[in-house]
Amino acid sequence: MIYKEKPTEFNQKFSVVSCYVENDGDILLLHRQDHKPEGGTWGLPAGKIDEGEREVEAMRRELKEETGLDVEEIKFQYLVSYYVKYPTYHFIYHSFRLELKEKPLISLRDKEHKDFCWLKPRAALELSLVPDLDACILDIYFKKQ
Repeated sequence: MIYKEKPTEFNQKFSVVSCYVENDGDILLLHRQDHKPEGGTWGLPAGKIDEGEREVEAMRRELKEETGLDVEEIKFQYLVSYYVKYPTYHFIYHSFRLELKEKPLISLRDKEHKDFCWLKPRAALELSLVPDLDACILDIYFKKQ
């Protein structure tokens, strides 16, 4: 379950970053390897923040590790942070946006992801997504202004 405000009895175990990499109205989605946690689902470029790392530094590192894209920190736009409560652990989920003028060459790390695709946010909701990503996409792209 995701929250915009810190819920009661929130015991943060770690922090995660994710990025909506956008091109021409599409977002980049990565298909997780079956042996990974949440295997077989689709998600955004994302990962845990290392000790002493700033959120944007972690996002830049994760994007490069997972897609091969090396982007300057200044290009990332911070969007929102959510508090996430799963039954066995809690974490903070920081979301960024990266708008690209052209679709880049994506180079996946085989041990983490088996495929990628570019889809409109509405179409992404039809995929088997990592838990709560559907709620995040709805919040980012479809919330009432």
